[in-house]
Amino acid sequence: MDLLESVNVGTARPLRAKSGTSGIDKRPAAGPVRVDVPGTGASGLVGDTICDTRHHGGPDQAVYAYAREDLDAFASELGPVRAGSFGENLTTRGVEVTGAELGERWRVGDALLQVTAPRIPCRTFSSWLGRAGWVRTFTAAGRPGAYLRVLEPGAVRAGDEVRVEHRPGHGVTVGAAFHALLREPGRLPELLAAGDDLLPEIREKIIRRAS
Repeated sequence: MDLLESVNVGTARPLRAKSGTSGIDKRPAAGPVRVDVPGTGASGLVGDTICDTRHHGGPDQAVYAYAREDLDAFASELGPVRAGSFGENLTTRGVEVTGAELGERWRVGDALLQVTAPRIPCRTFSSWLGRAGWVRTFTAAGRPGAYLRVLEPGAVRAGDEVRVEHRPGHGVTVGAAFHALLREPGRLPELLAAGDDLLPEIREKIIRRAS
């Protein structure tokens, strides 16, 4: 069964190799966590902190999911990777996160979530892990994890089933979007096949590049 291994929230903590604080260090919650539609720059999980409100949070990045299988793929370089270490709110098991289509809907606990976009790595991620060149390493691996919006609020908890309730069928996956955005921009027009499931800012980037 596809399920949640962990639900993770973070508070503002100092970064290891960078001035300032960040909420990227998520820790597993002991019980159920309320998920709701956030305002601009806020997290969709009650009790979760976002410090960089310009680039993170908000309705289209309300929740970040990452697969346990993908965390484990980095173990040879990072050692054992605990849930929440990549800043993810939901650590999944058995869920095809990179292969999820944009617009795909997941029933998780009492909440209904919708896949919106891949995570784009930033310097804060690299600073938190203390790894030089981490953005390049993460990008090359092609395991970005997925941002989700909240369609129906509710509570989620470790052990909840993750059930795909709708798959659009356009074939534009989180992994394909990540690859086009960061590794092969010539394939950006292919993302337009996602139609209304493609975020407006990505669509605008494709249009600007073509003009």
